[in-house]
Amino acid sequence: MRYPALVGALTACALAAAPAFAQKHYDTGVTDTEIKIGETAPLSGPVSSSGNAAKAEITFFKMINDRGGVNGRKIDFILYDDGYNPARTVEQTRKLVEEDKVFVVFGSTGTPTNLAVRKYLNAQKVPQLFLVSGAPQFNDPKNFPWSIPGALDYVTEGRIDAEYVLKNKPDATIAVLYQNGDLGGSFLKGLRLGLGDKADKMILSALSFEPTDPTVDSQIISLAQTHATVFADYALPKAVAQALHKATDLGWRPLHIIPAIAAVPEAAFKPAGYENAVGTISLSALKDPTDKEKWGNSPDFQAFEAWMAKYNTSSPDPNSVLNSVAFGAASLLIDVLKGCRDDLTRDNVVNVATHLNVAVPMALPGIRFHISPDNYDAFHQAQIARFNGKKMVPIGQLISVE
Repeated sequence: MRYPALVGALTACALAAAPAFAQKHYDTGVTDTEIKIGETAPLSGPVSSSGNAAKAEITFFKMINDRGGVNGRKIDFILYDDGYNPARTVEQTRKLVEEDKVFVVFGSTGTPTNLAVRKYLNAQKVPQLFLVSGAPQFNDPKNFPWSIPGALDYVTEGRIDAEYVLKNKPDATIAVLYQNGDLGGSFLKGLRLGLGDKADKMILSALSFEPTDPTVDSQIISLAQTHATVFADYALPKAVAQALHKATDLGWRPLHIIPAIAAVPEAAFKPAGYENAVGTISLSALKDPTDKEKWGNSPDFQAFEAWMAKYNTSSPDPNSVLNSVAFGAASLLIDVLKGCRDDLTRDNVVNVATHLNVAVPMALPGIRFHISPDNYDAFHQAQIARFNGKKMVPIGQLISVE
């Protein structure tokens, strides 16, 4: 797979550094025939649906290996289940580094889980590449240069939510449910920033919950009593489903806003009934994997379809946006590794990864992954999407927030 913008950027980098490739330079986890990549993901536990992206990546790397690998080297992809438990993430990450001796840790899921291993990986100088969290703490190249996020910043997302509410429901009152900690707190911070001096008046109540809580029913009962017209539900799919179910039971029908990381209909809406989720608002940065009529002529969509048809045939939900997430992130990793050519050192991986300004496969037109050595906040564009009873449908134009 070749994507012109990315190939051009990496080719320029390679030519500029041509003398460095006169000899092979390898770090731990790389040989003439192999590159070891490690990942932790919630394959079990309360947010196990999020682990389906990691499962899809297994099939992506198999496709890469069948095509000859990366510059002749096969990918040895090692995936461990951490159950979205930071203690298990630490245990499994140490195993990846110290026993499996992986070259990089890639795409690991979660804010508390990635924070739990960030200091360790930076001390070991092992790249924590394109980690799946938009918590702003991960944009810290000065103190943690080896930890590079691959998601839209949650504060930015909260600001976009605020912009949408102010434009479309200027007289709204808002109730907020948020996962306690850096994940939910970042969304709430962005919402308040976006609302500005109207925040205290518009937000009637903001209640937190722990990701280990069995339900969020008590919080929803309290929030429903505010009769707010907008419900900002900053949670992962399981808690979103619980909140939607309870709100429906109570007859509370506000405009429902959820994070992009939770906008997985089969996980967030199906348990509460798709019909009860109609009108839910979120953000979208990816092409709809089911919309062949709209995207069928684009090369990245065609490559995505070919992968799905031949390799990702056992996907729990072939129509899930998580397949698009996996395809885009894994494609980005492979092109970074190709750009390193025979200088497969951890230093060079970080160097190539932090000099990108590219279109990621399956991202909406106009959205770019732009990262530099002093700023790891890669995404600044997204589009509002609304659930129509079957899928999230983008509406309006791209929104940019710097």
